[in-house]
Amino acid sequence: MERKIHSWINCIEGVMHTGQRDMIRIRISKADFEAGFKFRHIGEVLYAKIKSEFEAVVDKCQVRIVVDAEQNAKLRAAANEVFNKRDARLASMTDESVDEYYTCIMCQAFSPSHVCIVTPERLGLCGAVSWLDAKATKELDPAGPCQPIKKEGCIDEKLGRYETVDEAVNKYSHGALEHVTLYSLFQDPMTSCGCFECICGVEPVSMGVVITCREHAGMTPLGMTFSEMASMTGGGVQTPGFMGHGKHFISSHKFIAAEGGPGRIVWLPKLLKDQMRERLDKTALEMYGVENFTDMIADETVCTDDPEQLLNFLTEVGHPVLSMEPFEM
Repeated sequence: MERKIHSWINCIEGVMHTGQRDMIRIRISKADFEAGFKFRHIGEVLYAKIKSEFEAVVDKCQVRIVVDAEQNAKLRAAANEVFNKRDARLASMTDESVDEYYTCIMCQAFSPSHVCIVTPERLGLCGAVSWLDAKATKELDPAGPCQPIKKEGCIDEKLGRYETVDEAVNKYSHGALEHVTLYSLFQDPMTSCGCFECICGVEPVSMGVVITCREHAGMTPLGMTFSEMASMTGGGVQTPGFMGHGKHFISSHKFIAAEGGPGRIVWLPKLLKDQMRERLDKTALEMYGVENFTDMIADETVCTDDPEQLLNFLTEVGHPVLSMEPFEM
């Protein structure tokens, strides 16, 4: 239901919804505003769509729109507690422990050729659709946006490439895509729409990966802001070396596993680094035997747009990326 809100609001002429979880933006056109569009109209659309599309499980519905900043801060904190519990349910699951993945095409209103492949260790790039969410969506809406993919025909286990996944993305991208890998940044990376929580890109001096997020408006060591990186990553195109993804994918063992994994991360905005610290430190300890890995990752307090300054910091802290093999592009 949560992710469906994205689709429903975008069905309103002159209104655009992007983002997910606690990072949502809604744009209302001047023409709509001048025509008398009000907050309550958003509520009316949500009420009508929830009642009609989920009539099998929803008897009553109420929409409350809160504009007070203090109340919103409390609601946002409460929502994040729910998100964390949801994420924790997946902690014991791995991609190897299931026999099917799921597609998600809820963002095709923006990017008609984009298809997310959702696995236990790789949630949708919006951050809102986990493997369990996709499974539930299929049960609630059998012909809906999330369809199962039998995990068959493994072509390359390291890259995460399967015949059935290729067939699914070709079908649901309307022939625009032929191949997608699940764990590579360079070889047929997964496409993006415009709702990604984060974007990662290769930093050529350190041979590491820089990640920025929607909340961070500043510059990165790639010489690009989030918006500039989004312009070359979104729209359902495959851009080797750049990829949109959810926040929690950063700490996954499968994050760019084909290129060495999370140990490649050399720069994060401080806000994102603090959010992911506990999870990322745990993953790095399990994968590389490195303690307090997050402290080895630079942020905007260390450098912004200077790759040499970044490399000096990485050398000083002994970042594991310095002992990794160069990227195979």
